[in-house]
Amino acid sequence: MSGASGAAAGLEMGTAVGNSADAAAGTGTDGRRRILLVTAYDGTNYCGWQVQKNGETIEGVLNRELSRLFGAEIAVIGASRTDSGVHALGNVAVFDTEARMPADKVAYALNSRLPGDIRIQRSLEAPPDFHPRRTACVKTYEYRILNREFELPSERLNSYFFRRELNVERMKAACPYFLGEHDFKSFCSIHTQAETTVRTIYSLEVLEEELPDLGGRRIRIRVTGNGFLYNMVRILAGTLIQVGLGAYAPEDMEPVLAACDRQAAGPTAPAQGLTLIGMKYPEYPLL
Repeated sequence: MSGASGAAAGLEMGTAVGNSADAAAGTGTDGRRRILLVTAYDGTNYCGWQVQKNGETIEGVLNRELSRLFGAEIAVIGASRTDSGVHALGNVAVFDTEARMPADKVAYALNSRLPGDIRIQRSLEAPPDFHPRRTACVKTYEYRILNREFELPSERLNSYFFRRELNVERMKAACPYFLGEHDFKSFCSIHTQAETTVRTIYSLEVLEEELPDLGGRRIRIRVTGNGFLYNMVRILAGTLIQVGLGAYAPEDMEPVLAACDRQAAGPTAPAQGLTLIGMKYPEYPLL
């Protein structure tokens, strides 16, 4: 993403009432509280989560409206920096503030200021040392495919329309090869800056929903893991689509993983089909 490195630096230097949110993690500075936001959004009109110079972002909107709400400069720390066009039902962000507004009321106050395509689902006080990216978590994503003859306008923004018929049983048969710990270098962008491409997938399933009144079906690829590389879920979805077309056999997934070569896997599926469903933090079960 353009401006990503600058935005990342800005994120890590995020301030609330003039101090760094990251620096406050674990310090328990007197008078300062860490507020957690569970955030849902339609990513269609945004250049992703992370603040950028060339367009509106989810993070940018939250920073602006929180700063206006509390009358002080505030910058959130987000758990998942979703790409342009990607949606979320439960992305997690935190910010630090000296304001005394009850944590559970922040969602109401902030939602009254946010545009209709961003809504806080829950706000609560988090431990001062909680960091949404540095704390081990379990994330779940879902990729939606509308598999039918013609598009449905009502689903054009949150599903990938795919006309050719997909063999869902083949797609399901490919899923077990991804379970467990693997090097997913074949399934991430060549531009990834991750220190390691090893990740653990806890579950991966392909779900099919027939549309008897409309014809065709919805296909949902749902995956849960301990973390995902840049474009990993979209490449995984694009590869499973190719399995459904017969371009790969299900058992081909084993050598594709072993290749550790982006060229071995399928294409990157479009962003609009992807939604971050949510995340859980085993160390903080009450969050």
